Amino acid sequence: MNSSYFEHDADIGIIGRGETLEQSFEAAAMAVFASMTKLECVQPNDEITVEFEETDLELALVTWLNIIIAKAREFGMVFSRFYLQRDHDRWHGKILGEKWRDGLERGVEVKGATLTMLSVKQTGAIWESRCVVDV
Repeated sequence: MNSSYFEHDADIGIIGRGETLEQSFEAAAMAVFASMTKLECVQPNDEITVEFEETDLELALVTWLNIIIAKAREFGMVFSRFYLQRDHDRWHGKILGEKWRDGLERGVEVKGATLTMLSVKQTGAIWESRCVVDV
């Protein structure tokens, strides 16, 4: 599983890759939060579960990212571990992290995932999920 992000004007493009669809979504989430802070410094002490329903894979990616960004904002947290499972149209996720604290370097503030450059596709054995996030 690997993730990356790239800056584009006032936005950031994120890319998540994995051997499964869910792993690519998890990697995309890592890319979002890697733009906010150094993930290796975030302690996965607190766990939040999320659920949503979505049939369209591309919209599921945007929904997943927007839910976890909203949870981060709601609880004043940053996340470093992401787990997602799909059961037909139902998605069940678990995100782990901690409250923002002194010592965590702050990067950009991500406001939300957009439909810009939205793509979820499988190429060979690898799934790739990408979109642009507002900062």
